[in-house]
Amino acid sequence: MAANIHPTAIVAEGARLAADVRVGPYSVIGPEVSVASGSTIASHVVIAGRTTIGRGNRIFQFASVGEIPQDRKYGGEPTATEIGDGNVIREFVTIHAGTQQDRGKTTIGHRNLLLAYSHVAHDCVVGDDTTFSNNAQLAGHVVVGDYAVLGGFVGVHQFCRIGAHSMVAAGSIVLQDVPPFVTAAGYPAKPRGSNSEGLRRRGFSADEIAAVRRAYKTLYRKALALEDARAAIAAEAKTSPALNPLVAFLETPGRGIIR
Repeated sequence: MAANIHPTAIVAEGARLAADVRVGPYSVIGPEVSVASGSTIASHVVIAGRTTIGRGNRIFQFASVGEIPQDRKYGGEPTATEIGDGNVIREFVTIHAGTQQDRGKTTIGHRNLLLAYSHVAHDCVVGDDTTFSNNAQLAGHVVVGDYAVLGGFVGVHQFCRIGAHSMVAAGSIVLQDVPPFVTAAGYPAKPRGSNSEGLRRRGFSADEIAAVRRAYKTLYRKALALEDARAAIAAEAKTSPALNPLVAFLETPGRGIIR
């Protein structure tokens, strides 16, 4: 057994681990798991199923990655879990494989921070650079855009979308889609303003932040029908391309946006 794999760890025959992957005591890694270079797996971690894990990930103790979905329809089909590079997956995080009835794969991108007890259910798609605070929970088929932030104890209903650069406040329950750049809070979650501070921290210019604020007012403060608001924002995006993610989001069918 390699020096960087603890002798009490169980690494199944067939598992593909890069030579420098570290595996702590009592962790269990299944036969169809692949882990790329630079990743660290702490003690008592279970990585199961058809799971691919990229480079430079840190998986902390008692996490469970790639197990079968918590879905009554699942019948043992060959579904998968795919995790990108540079993610931090803290204690007791659970990430489940996809289902055949949807895309067949749960996908997590790069540089995400999943804090303790957070959960990513079957068929979810999580982008890059997101933050899941403790106990943030995604039901199945949820899509989370880049740089989104979920506060502690947030719950997201199945098939909802959380837009890029949005923020959902602690304890909120999301029953409809949260557009990009929006701050949401409550049960059910409602729009509370634009995420200006988050945009500023990520290097958006003052003009871009002002455009986002105007778009928020168009969407939520002018008493416009959704289609009229979408058209107005699309028109402004021609001179303010920072709004393009919001335009694309509003043009894509979903569960209806929070309003």
